Amino acid sequence: MENIVLTIHLIIALCLIGIVLIQRSEGGGLGIGGGGGGGAMSGRPGVTALGKLTWVFGIGFVITSITLTVLAAQNAGGGIDLDLLPPPAADAPASGDVLLPPTAGDAPLTPPRVDE
Repeated sequence: MENIVLTIHLIIALCLIGIVLIQRSEGGGLGIGGGGGGGAMSGRPGVTALGKLTWVFGIGFVITSITLTVLAAQNAGGGIDLDLLPPPAADAPASGDVLLPPTAGDAPLTPPRVDE
């Protein structure tokens, strides 16, 4: 079920991108300037078929997004069960040993002295 909704979601997203790119730019950004075909003094452009199609794809995108969120929440098991994790390997150092300072045998070699 989740794969079907995800596929529909991706198709709607691609259609929404395509339909937005096809539309003519009104210019002026955020409706400033009053351009468009809504009338002589109207600040809103006339509703076109592309505008209606954009709304349909937008609403479909939101619905599939919410559906995917609900499906993902239902499929989540409630967290990680630490009892199901495998035990650490025997050759791995214990967590307390990692933070200890190095011993004398682990000290780096000193570079040779340069006598001037």
